[in-house]
Amino acid sequence: MNYTVKNRFLKYVQIDTQANPYSEAVPSTEKQKDLTKVLSHELSELGIEHEVTEHGYIYASLPSNSPKSDIPSIFFCSHIDTAFDCSGTNVKPIVHENYQGGDIQLPDDTEQIISVEKFPELVNKKGHDIITASGLTLLGADDKSGLACIMDALHLLVKNPAIKHGKVSALFTTDEEIGRGVKFVDIEKIGADFGYTLDSGDVGHFEFENFSANAAILKIKGVSAHPGYAKGKMEHASKIAAEILANLPKDTLSPESTEGKEGFIHPNKITGMLEEASIEFIIRSFETEKLKDYEQLIENTAQEVLKNYPNSSYTLTSRKQYRNMKDVIDNYSHIVDIAIQGMKNAGISPHVGSIRGGTDGAVLSHKGLPCPNLFSGQHGIHSKLEWTTVQDMQKAVDTVLEIVKIVEQEA
Repeated sequence: MNYTVKNRFLKYVQIDTQANPYSEAVPSTEKQKDLTKVLSHELSELGIEHEVTEHGYIYASLPSNSPKSDIPSIFFCSHIDTAFDCSGTNVKPIVHENYQGGDIQLPDDTEQIISVEKFPELVNKKGHDIITASGLTLLGADDKSGLACIMDALHLLVKNPAIKHGKVSALFTTDEEIGRGVKFVDIEKIGADFGYTLDSGDVGHFEFENFSANAAILKIKGVSAHPGYAKGKMEHASKIAAEILANLPKDTLSPESTEGKEGFIHPNKITGMLEEASIEFIIRSFETEKLKDYEQLIENTAQEVLKNYPNSSYTLTSRKQYRNMKDVIDNYSHIVDIAIQGMKNAGISPHVGSIRGGTDGAVLSHKGLPCPNLFSGQHGIHSKLEWTTVQDMQKAVDTVLEIVKIVEQEA
């Protein structure tokens, strides 16, 4: 098969598309549209009809080439932006051909080592062509591997009309990494019955459940006084905030102490002065109803601490971020079966798991468009140790093609 996924991926990762969570612009960084333009040009070269929106989204659609009618319409989704956690500027991808085992030291910062100890899955990659960054930036496999896989699958469908399929659509979004990926998506424009995001890890990984998520802000109002004459008067808001954090659970309910299906309360931003302070939390649980329990724990802790500060006060507000896609996809078990069979047809052993995070697919599912998450070969995401392999991305392309064929054959 004449794959193009490697070259597409190498091109995409060199375009800086880092999102900015502190920007109110849409998209949060204008440079994300630089990749939108490249994708649009490639779709035009393939003769695929598509629309580019002011938000940097792309809606693309390949019409059915099957004599059958009433074939379910399917779509695939990936995001254009990269995470804010690590620089995405001047990414220099390196292809380590025919990997034969051992650690990989990155040349531009030799302290950055992709080790077998940190990534035991490397033992299964002998003979693969591993792609890394140079040590100074992230790579961008999250989620430019997904973009490259979808674009290559569309390319192969166009070039191989013997592969019969119904309508196949693609959705490329911006700002997924800062929780705004499908905020402005028009479900009608996607025009599909169901779909899959390609935004997961090692070959064979497949998820149809994820965290439910809220964001919360605890604001504390203290009492100001001149520090020279503050005895019995001052109630320092920042110190109160620190005390509240110190009294939250340490060995449970934190990212560093949980795994699997365990949820957490995570303070991710603290600001404060004498009279006012605030703590911004992200709250996560696979059981949506537990989010209220976690918020109550924050409130109970604040109330207990403030017993020692009678003239100070607090407010706690929260907002919904996203919800567990399993709540929706449990009603569409056939799309899970199709994905699992697609992987098996591609010679892959499925590994069904859960996401300790969220995807565009979680939000789309709750908007009425069920959308679980397929692998695209990501490892070490949001870090300088990010990597993928050419062969794993090609397996993701194969899986997309097999899914498309199954949907047409079962119609």
